[in-house]
Amino acid sequence: MPFTRTPTERDRRGDLLLAGVLFVGAILSAALSSIAQVYGDEQAPLWTALLYAVVVSGPLAFRRRWPGTVAVVVSVAYFAAVTIRVPEIYVGNIAMFIGLYTVGAWMNDRRRALIVRVAIIVGMFVWLLLTMYRDAISEADKAEVVAGAMSPYVAFMLIQILLNGLYFGGAYYFGERSWAAAEQRSVLEQRTTELEREREVTAAQAVALDRVRIARELHDVVAHHVSVMGVQAGAARLVLAQDPARAAEILSGVEGSARDAIHELRQLLETLRTPGGETADGASTLGLDDIAELAEASTSAGLPTAYTVVGTPTAVPSVVAVNLYRIAQESLTNARRHAGPGATADVRVRYDDDGVEVEVVNTGRAIAQLRPGLGQLGMRERATASGGTLEVAPRPSGGLRVRARVPLAPVAAGASR
Repeated sequence: MPFTRTPTERDRRGDLLLAGVLFVGAILSAALSSIAQVYGDEQAPLWTALLYAVVVSGPLAFRRRWPGTVAVVVSVAYFAAVTIRVPEIYVGNIAMFIGLYTVGAWMNDRRRALIVRVAIIVGMFVWLLLTMYRDAISEADKAEVVAGAMSPYVAFMLIQILLNGLYFGGAYYFGERSWAAAEQRSVLEQRTTELEREREVTAAQAVALDRVRIARELHDVVAHHVSVMGVQAGAARLVLAQDPARAAEILSGVEGSARDAIHELRQLLETLRTPGGETADGASTLGLDDIAELAEASTSAGLPTAYTVVGTPTAVPSVVAVNLYRIAQESLTNARRHAGPGATADVRVRYDDDGVEVEVVNTGRAIAQLRPGLGQLGMRERATASGGTLEVAPRPSGGLRVRARVPLAPVAAGASR
């Protein structure tokens, strides 16, 4: 979108004040110039100076709204006043400079602004040359004119040309500088607004991401331990009458699962309360080696689970290790909940030259179609956050296969195992 300048109410009040000040200055200048007889016997009547003061200062009250029209009116009035010898020259010079400057600084149609200023400047030089020619003819009989190329009269005319060149060149230059500065300021303001909007969006995204991470961590911790406690409590209820010792042993497992859940929840809450602390994922001390204990806990909970490590274990970043652990945990939790009686599970951790893979396969009920839920969503988010992929597919013979693979780059020696 092209840059445009629109005067504010404050700018308009400033223009009105400027017009008033120049009008008063023009009246004073006309009175003093008339007394000083700046044009001698050729001086126009004083009333023409009063009219000129109105014409040359009044349009400046609207200079930012109609800069081109104001500049033309003021310039024509100035040329006419000098031609007929109106006894006021100083305020008129200032008004025409302001008019030309305003065209360059405030006229949104830049092509038209160029045309207006060039036309006024060319007209000024044509008028100046004609005036010089007329004066040269009228002064041709004076000795100082014909005495040489650098006579006092010629020198005076050259000074006039030089001063007018500086005068109009300055008005043109400062107008262009003002427009360029305003355009740059507008770009900076727009960029600042965009950055502020992006910062707000980024902050909102960060909050949303943190909420997703917290929800995912809470789901993994609560769902796993509550599922284990539910299975163990059900088993204890079934054997309570026939085998109290076995029931007590199972209830001890329920107690341990509750203690583990409380420990992990407390660790999560402490991480969230730590100013500038890491996220819940990064702060966990869980790693790939803990999957073995996860398999043992699953077996104790009623789902016989085998654990196998394939390949040579290598260093894995802590965040990746936590995410893969949670994927295995969620897979075993789902297997206990949905696989049915008599199901088994097999957990394999594979290391190779390109990355690490965790695969959880369970037997049990045949699954015709997967139903998406928070568990699957959380696993996919964890795999994606680690830069890996996740495959969840039903097995033809019944049960489910979950495979998460994360490519690994060379990591520091202190990375979590």
